[in-house]
Amino acid sequence: MGWIMPDGASTYAGDIDRLYYLILVITGVALLIVEVALVVFAIKYRERPGRRAHYTHGNMKAEVIWTAVPAVVVVMIGVLSARVWGEIHRKDGPPPDAIPVGVKAKQFEWNATYAGPDGQLGSADDFLTRNELHIPVNRPISVMLEAEDVIHSFFIPAFRVKQDAVPGMHIRIWFQPTKAGTYELGCAELCGLGHYRMRGLVTVHEQADYDRWLAQQRPAAASNR
Repeated sequence: MGWIMPDGASTYAGDIDRLYYLILVITGVALLIVEVALVVFAIKYRERPGRRAHYTHGNMKAEVIWTAVPAVVVVMIGVLSARVWGEIHRKDGPPPDAIPVGVKAKQFEWNATYAGPDGQLGSADDFLTRNELHIPVNRPISVMLEAEDVIHSFFIPAFRVKQDAVPGMHIRIWFQPTKAGTYELGCAELCGLGHYRMRGLVTVHEQADYDRWLAQQRPAAASNR
């Protein structure tokens, strides 16, 4: 189902796509019905010589139907969405085996911080990349989002991930990529004159390739301290 959006490459992309296309079909059908009715009524009840206008207060049966049907549809969509929302925004946080990554947004770049050998962010052995995010496939990733200056929006279309980064706040999100490859990371919030060039790349490695990349970065980071 990539005719509107790129092919999904995360565990919950399929659920989000199904909801998206369900809502698209429902609203598309509603739009078609309303527009056809508008054209039919405009022709049928157009002004004609000798024909007097007729005032009507309304039709209770029609009003109940056009109120009840959308209400039922909205509740149905809400129920279907609740499970997906609960999976994405887990009450107990990201999966316990998630790999921690810090991402700080600023005009106009993304800075990613990775844990060193101790596996903990915020320690002396951390290292950084600019406008690049490297992660392994089929592993949950826990991202702590920050913003240095204005509101930015962390957006990876292929993962169906979109979350604002707000100055003064630490916002945690998680996702699990399912396909190795290179994906675009963009800012989906107008953040200044250079917003158009605030772009990064997400490289999803096979586990062995990720381990090699990680091993190459750590000595370089240690020598720069």
